[in-house]
Amino acid sequence: MKWRSLEESSSETDRRPLREIFAERKELIAKYVPAETQAVHARAVALLRQQRLAENVLQVGSIIPEFQLPDHDGKSARSSDLLAKGRLVLCFIRGRWCPFCVAQMEAMNLVLPEIEQAGSTLAAISPQTVQQSFFMRDQHKLRFPLLSDNSNHLARQFGLTYRVPDEQKAVYQRAFVNLPFVNGDDSWELPIPATYIIDRDGTVLYAFANEDYTERPEPADIVHSLSSTLRG
Repeated sequence: MKWRSLEESSSETDRRPLREIFAERKELIAKYVPAETQAVHARAVALLRQQRLAENVLQVGSIIPEFQLPDHDGKSARSSDLLAKGRLVLCFIRGRWCPFCVAQMEAMNLVLPEIEQAGSTLAAISPQTVQQSFFMRDQHKLRFPLLSDNSNHLARQFGLTYRVPDEQKAVYQRAFVNLPFVNGDDSWELPIPATYIIDRDGTVLYAFANEDYTERPEPADIVHSLSSTLRG
């Protein structure tokens, strides 16, 4: 199955709400992915919800841990340096192999000028290797840094990590989603997708996390939140 990137769409389609882009991808999945495979993913999400993982992530009002991670070019990126520029929009994603992560990053790329106009910066974090982050940024022409969180050390401090269930692991392996290769370790751990807005002092101003990897915040809502906190 070939996932259409936003660049292959018309300029009008590019600006569709993320929920509409996701709905289109879900329709393709429903049409082409075997029902038993879809059921495996649904059970994995249900298990995470039973564990109430999203309720225990870093919440509004918390102070984020300081971090230093390599970006897509292998250059060191420090949280202190990012926050020195202004508020920080931080997206935790699963990786370039996930069509929903790709769609979210392409959509966030489109609102990057508005994020910067609000005096903020944007960065994404995933457990994938620096090389995979480079490929993702280059392929999708992203204009913000992609940081590599080896072994999910930072994601774990945010309370986002989980181990892929064995039956879902088998599905990924059949689909050639080789997480040990993509992430550079054999833990089979991923973060649940999450988006944060962080103030210059490291305080979390906005937090969105969901056990369902097909649920992400609208980029327009992120921009609105930035504008609201700026006025505040």
